[in-house]
Amino acid sequence: MSDEVRVTIAAQACVLLLHRDTEIYPELDTVLVYPSTYVAKTKTHDGPVVIEGDVPRLGESWERGLVVLAWDAVRRGTANVEDGHNVVLHEFAHQLDQEDGTMDGAPDLGTTARYATWARVLGEEYADLVERVHRGRGSDIDRYGATSPPEFFAVVTEMFFEKPAALRARHPELYAAFADFYQQDPESFARPAGPRAGA
Repeated sequence: MSDEVRVTIAAQACVLLLHRDTEIYPELDTVLVYPSTYVAKTKTHDGPVVIEGDVPRLGESWERGLVVLAWDAVRRGTANVEDGHNVVLHEFAHQLDQEDGTMDGAPDLGTTARYATWARVLGEEYADLVERVHRGRGSDIDRYGATSPPEFFAVVTEMFFEKPAALRARHPELYAAFADFYQQDPESFARPAGPRAGA
């Protein structure tokens, strides 16, 4: 573990906490970093059938205080901050999601009104993405977000920080919900500055 690895991951993880009145990932104990894509054993159930296999992974976030990352994926995400893919933002978004005790796509929002807005906006957008994926239609939101509400939250977090103009233009209510949660407006940072007075 080098300082480059520590600082690169920590800096990106902290972007999700800027301007929010929150603790620093209170449930997180360990960040495990592999040099490259790793293989995880999986077990899924399809009715009475149990399917076991090996799945290549770029990252994981566990409910019991562990984030696992592939360093080559972290570096790719750092090298291109406009492609909408960032494994650090994705996995640390999962950590935020589970701070209220469950990983369900709804982080700790504080008030009933915020939960109601979140449920309506994200519910509609998630259902639209699932429908698009089911029908084989394209979407500007990564299709992996249709896997589950927690994955939708993490995928949209990546898009919010890396493709904010596209998210705001095509999904304004979704952008507003994320801007409210993260207390940031990354689309305003992406806009070029106008001409200076007297220029």
